[in-house]
Order: sequence, then structure tokens, then C-alpha cells
Amino acid sequence: MDNAVIAYILYLLIAIPVTIWVGSTLSRNGRVFLVDVFDGNDELAEAVNKLLVVGFYLLNLGVVALYLRVDDTLANARAVVEVLSVKMGVVLLMLGFVHLTNVYVFNKIRRRGRLDAMTAPPVPPQAYTQPFPAPMG
Repeated sequence: MDNAVIAYILYLLIAIPVTIWVGSTLSRNGRVFLVDVFDGNDELAEAVNKLLVVGFYLLNLGVVALYLRVDDTLANARAVVEVLSVKMGVVLLMLGFVHLTNVYVFNKIRRRGRLDAMTAPPVPPQAYTQPFPAPMG
């Protein structure tokens, strides 16, 4: 079997499970963060979480597929490992970049929501109390 084919198989056997593991971990643990971002709206948080996971998989598996090709002739096992390390490095950097971008964007949304809540006009008084009479003395 050609070393390039071995590199392809190993790359896919590593990159796809890592992408799926990261996506499921982010989905499971990111839900709590999204509920906070959307002020306790569980339905909206769950819907956004599912959409983010689908987008995450499409983007990252697309990068994995596009980055599959090996241009060089792989003469030995060392060359296979070197090519795999570069490819996995790119995939892992992409996973991290997408994750950090999502966290940044949703943190901005959360902060804006909290800032808007703090600058909301105060509630008008509901009732008035009579002042105490001044002490004599």
C-alpha cells in the first residue's frame, strides 16, 4: 500500500473522532453558558446550541476533507508522521479558533444583555408612605 494512502487513512481515523469528541463536549458543556447568555430561555439556548454544533461539524469536517490531499511523495514512515502532524495541527488550530470565536461572540452578547438590564429605566414607585412627624424638642 502506498504511504500516501496510509497517511490518508490515519489522518481520517484521527481527525474525524477528534472533531466529533470536541463538538459533543462543546455542545454538552456549552449549553449552560448559552442558557446564561439568553437569560434562562432554555428553548432558545437549546436551539442555538444545536445550530452551533451543526455549523461546527460542517466547518471542521470540511476543513478535514479539504486538507486531506498530500502533495509530496511520502518515502518512509517519518514522512508520514510529519505530514500527519502538520495536518492534525491545522485541524486542532481550526477547532480551537472556532471555539474561541464562539465564546467571544456569545460573551459579548451576554455582556450587552447585562448592560442593557443595568441601564433600563427604574420601575416607578408603586406606593407612597407618609413621612414621620418631626420630633419635638
